[in-house]
Amino acid sequence: MRFRLGLTGSIGMGKSTTARLFADLGCAVWDADAAVHRLYGPGGAAVAPMQALFPEAVTDQGVDRTILRDILARSPELIGKIEAIVHPLVQQDRLAFMHAHPGKIGVFDIPLLFETGGDVGMDAVACVTVSPEIQKKRVMDRGTMSEKQFQQILARQYPIAEKIARSDYVIETDTLEHASAQVQDVLADIERRLNDA
Repeated sequence: MRFRLGLTGSIGMGKSTTARLFADLGCAVWDADAAVHRLYGPGGAAVAPMQALFPEAVTDQGVDRTILRDILARSPELIGKIEAIVHPLVQQDRLAFMHAHPGKIGVFDIPLLFETGGDVGMDAVACVTVSPEIQKKRVMDRGTMSEKQFQQILARQYPIAEKIARSDYVIETDTLEHASAQVQDVLADIERRLNDA
């Protein structure tokens, strides 16, 4: 892989949309959430160890994330046990992706990039951001979680100001056009860095 760009930000800030913008410009994009979906799906590598811990959360379709989210809402201290199973498997998936795209600029969409130390393996980090009001509206408009669940997720993530301070690039996702222009600027800068190396 020619260059590894970590893409992070807090929930509802536009990571997925920004990742698609990078993909549209020819980058290879690896999505941590999609990797977890594969691991949780039928026959996925995380299903058996998760079933041993949370048998009620596993069905014929794999790990049911809604049931898992309800379990965590009742017992948030269990998140560490889940992470101990899932994070090493996600790391293996990411390494396989990198080997499969040797000549590409890779974009790694990882919500908990800094929290899990994933930034260490990146050449640079881009953080997406938007106002707290837009962020909350986006998450609540999805209709997939309560405000309490939203706040629990926020509590597990570093504050956005800290993520921005630790990032090489910041992409504001207030509008699609603004985000697109910034993605193009980031890629142009990366190409310059590669040419100067």
